[in-house]
Order: sequence, then structure tokens, then C-alpha cells
Amino acid sequence: MALLERITIDTEICHGKPCVRHLRWPVEAVLDPESAGMSIAEIQADHPELEPEDVAAGLQYARLVMSGETIAHVA
Repeated sequence: MALLERITIDTEICHGKPCVRHLRWPVEAVLDPESAGMSIAEIQADHPELEPEDVAAGLQYARLVMSGETIAHVA
């Protein structure tokens, strides 16, 4: 699975925010702990449903959005 395929947009989940693998994990919620200094291992210990690739996908998604890509084009 390519990293960006892990980012999904579904109007029925989290009000259509980009989420990880159709879970109720918006990209921003996955990135918050990492931006606070937590390692991927620490994030996984707290939230075992997340995979290391989910965090990497969130970072890649954020980078593309910040570069000016449209959400529909990225996800």
C-alpha cells in the first residue's frame, strides 16, 4: 500500500476530514503527538491501532498539502 493510500476522506467519518485508513484518526491528530516530540514507538504504545506507516503517511500528506496540492488531488 502506498503511503498516501492510507489517507482517506469520507464524509461519514470525522466530518470529512482527511483520516488514516478510514479510522477515526484525523491526520492532524496523528501528527500532534509527533510534533510534541513523541517517537513513533511511543505513539504506537499509546495507540496500537496506528501503524508506523500511518504516521509517515500523515507527514507525507501534510507536506503535499503545504506545497499547494489540493486535498482531492492528494488523497
